[in-house]
Amino acid sequence: MFERKDIAKLKKDIVLDVELFDSNLKLHTRWGTFSPRALDDGTKLLMKHFSADIDDVCLDLGCGYGPIGLALAKHCTKGEVHMVDKDFVAVDLANYNAKLNNIVNAKAYLSDAFLQIPSDIKFNQIVSNIPAKVGREQLSIILYDALDALKPGGVITVVTINGLKDFIKNNFKSVFGNYKKIKQGQKYVISQAIKQ
Repeated sequence: MFERKDIAKLKKDIVLDVELFDSNLKLHTRWGTFSPRALDDGTKLLMKHFSADIDDVCLDLGCGYGPIGLALAKHCTKGEVHMVDKDFVAVDLANYNAKLNNIVNAKAYLSDAFLQIPSDIKFNQIVSNIPAKVGREQLSIILYDALDALKPGGVITVVTINGLKDFIKNNFKSVFGNYKKIKQGQKYVISQAIKQ
């Protein structure tokens, strides 16, 4: 348990210097956000085996403080990145981190999955570090909305714990008609589907 004297220090942002997707980023995070001390291993694995074109329009679904979306934005210099999260602190941090890293082609906004994403925007890439606690109902909503939001030939790529591998595989096959395992590590697996 912390004492009162520790609280002021705990309220200060944690600052991370990370290399992700061939980009160096300075990221502010804080207690209460996902993986505040360091990038989680799932995000690292995902970005090590991810590819995007420089003009892609991307969506980082559940962006947290922005590591995936901002690394994508630095790579997709002729594209744009939308970052959404249902946590207002995460959204504030993602936008702050975009400014801090001089990234102008990315923006974060509040949205429970796809609810606040304008329906006229169509994406080349949707990427997400899906939480282990996602339920069947929420995953179904997300995947059908992702299918609608992708351009033809667009790709959804997710990283999950290995325990969700078959669950994701079956759902990708059901919604998209295809599934590809990109990489499996000790704890995490990267899964992908294409809108045909």
